[in-house]
Amino acid sequence: MIDHTADIGIIARGKDLPALFFNAAAGMLSLLTDVDTLRQDIDREIRLEADDRETLLVAWLNEILYIIYTEKMVLCKFDILIEGNRLKAICAGQELDPKDHRISREIKAATYHDLEIVERDGEYSAKIIFDI
Repeated sequence: MIDHTADIGIIARGKDLPALFFNAAAGMLSLLTDVDTLRQDIDREIRLEADDRETLLVAWLNEILYIIYTEKMVLCKFDILIEGNRLKAICAGQELDPKDHRISREIKAATYHDLEIVERDGEYSAKIIFDI
């Protein structure tokens, strides 16, 4: 975890871009709630397209936040396919139930601050800062 004045961040890694995007989503969710107790009883498909992979990553994370806050659904399983700057994800999760899951901190958005996806020695990594 990376602490910052009004922000918080994570460093995500993966053997490929889908793994990086999966781990970025899992890291963000771990800042919000206890993900180990989430069920996978609702399926959801997400399709996104962006100009570059950094923009795609921010759009991906912000789409997950949008679903949490507007649809009251927490996604926790992600089967991600990335082709160029297009993402298709089959996701699973559950409705957010306040008696079962408490949101421990509100994340407003994933930001572009210091965002860069780096590939080094066969591994992708990204530092992601969230506005809280």
